[in-house]
Amino acid sequence: MKILALIPARMGSSRFPGKPMAKILGKPMIGHVYERVAKSSSLDMVAVATCDQEIFDYIESIGGKAVMTADTHERASDRCAEALVTLEQDQNARFDIVVMVQGDEPMTHPDMITAAVQPMLDDSSIQVVNLLGEIKDAAEFEDRNCIKVVCDIHGNALYFSREPIPTRSKADHVPMGKQVCIIPFRRDYLIEYTRLDPTPLEIAESVDMMRVLEHGMKVYMMPTRHESYAVDTPEDLRKVELLMK
Repeated sequence: MKILALIPARMGSSRFPGKPMAKILGKPMIGHVYERVAKSSSLDMVAVATCDQEIFDYIESIGGKAVMTADTHERASDRCAEALVTLEQDQNARFDIVVMVQGDEPMTHPDMITAAVQPMLDDSSIQVVNLLGEIKDAAEFEDRNCIKVVCDIHGNALYFSREPIPTRSKADHVPMGKQVCIIPFRRDYLIEYTRLDPTPLEIAESVDMMRVLEHGMKVYMMPTRHESYAVDTPEDLRKVELLMK
């Protein structure tokens, strides 16, 4: 299996413009993500997929690999699919699994990538995996930037939402899980994903994985023991910086 990690990143975040280049402990956040992902022994190659020259130039300056993409993509998955095709052409190679690691996950641990890929190595029917984190408190449960997920008894996602799910009324008695954006796709399924029409709930929730569910496919959720918090706002950046210290 040839495994590629792609890190989508763009400067035009509506909630936090310039987010990938915001500094954590003196280093741009995208640099932390790239270096942590590159430590994974499961990967054959790592690249950043971006539509911004500033990000491209920074990654190249630290000895990394970056790929320029169109600036019209609404979903990170679509950006990664374009970068995949470009890299395969440039490298004269074909990858089997593409691991999408969001550029706002600076607490990524290399072992998280190994864990996310493992279900695909064990079961050829699994087309896409997400890591499943544990929501620790009520504030995170209520935070719209935290993507909540509920699963069936086999570990497959039933629904993703920015709203508190499954329910507030029994929060002490039901597991509260969140999507951690380390997402392996089988290569051909990632290409197929981009050819599927965007779906109503994908648009309403602004969650890529809803396109998969609404088209009748499964998303396998792999629990992770590693603590991770995405950076969506300047407040998140300060919280993550304290944790990373």
